[in-house]
Amino acid sequence: MPKIVDHGERREEVIEAARRIILREGIEAATTRAIAKEAGYSNGVLTHYFADKDDIMLSALRSSHRRIVERLRGKLAGLTGLAALRELLLDNLPLDEERTRESGLEVGFWGRSMTSPAMLEAQRAEAEELRYLVRSLLGAAVAGGEISTTEDLDDVTERLLALVDGLSVHRLLYPDRVGTARLERVLNAELDRLRPTGA
Repeated sequence: MPKIVDHGERREEVIEAARRIILREGIEAATTRAIAKEAGYSNGVLTHYFADKDDIMLSALRSSHRRIVERLRGKLAGLTGLAALRELLLDNLPLDEERTRESGLEVGFWGRSMTSPAMLEAQRAEAEELRYLVRSLLGAAVAGGEISTTEDLDDVTERLLALVDGLSVHRLLYPDRVGTARLERVLNAELDRLRPTGA
């Protein structure tokens, strides 16, 4: 009797193989040949499940984002307003080995997105979800009296997201200068500046 192939499972195996290579060696190392070898399949098998290499890369990016969302669900459970915002932003910083690898993966995809319309669209959609969440939590923090600012909250949102991106890149590039304690200190100081005077 022929072996029954679980196509969904095989596809996930290829995606995870690509993700492992990117995390371990960088996005340039994730060739179709390397991905197939890592997954334990021939190059030909990949063509049954993916249109091309960009399709694999896009799937790996989405897989990474799903993992982050799952982790965040646990961390944000029971939190609201400023506490939830602080936890969300801290989780997006490379403060441990796992998040450092995730940040490296994300930054690696930024350059690739400039030449891949599908990947750019996916990046923008994912970024918009994060932006919406940050903006919503800022609004909740203002409504709860935890934050007091005359600045447009959309501007505050962009500044916080830019700060997280910038700090993440600096941590990846200059780990001796930008340690995890500094990352947390800079982010917390920015959030504390939004608190009401005397709070």
